[in-house]
Amino acid sequence: MNEVRVQAGDFDLGREIARLREGDARVGAVVSFVGTVRDLNDGAAVAELELEHYPGMTEKALEDIAAQARARWPLYGTLVIHRIGPMKPLDQIVLVACTAAHRGDAFAACEFIMDYLKTEAPFWKKEQTPEGARWVDARVSDDAARARWARP
Repeated sequence: MNEVRVQAGDFDLGREIARLREGDARVGAVVSFVGTVRDLNDGAAVAELELEHYPGMTEKALEDIAAQARARWPLYGTLVIHRIGPMKPLDQIVLVACTAAHRGDAFAACEFIMDYLKTEAPFWKKEQTPEGARWVDARVSDDAARARWARP
């Protein structure tokens, strides 16, 4: 299974992982990452995080990123779910999961997808803080994480 979803509603981690590996006896490793809303960012309390996206373009970018991972590692499945809209601290934002025969491939691919997602997928984040709303800027550390995957 290879799937990308952008949705407002929450997801059930256990159910999604079960779907990803369902009926595939080749799977020896399942690696997943779940990103959640923090209550503090850059020294300010965060009451709400709102994610906006560019419909159609966002899904295409996520599909391309997952396809790049499948081209680099021998994966059996990839799943990317990214939420949009308003979310509160502790809410789940994103799920990236990969299945493979071996853990090394699944770990690397999951990390690769997440690193590229943070820099290449068209999402915009706005935080509600005690000082008012603010847009979240891209981080240099995200660019550095992505750069380590560059091929010579």
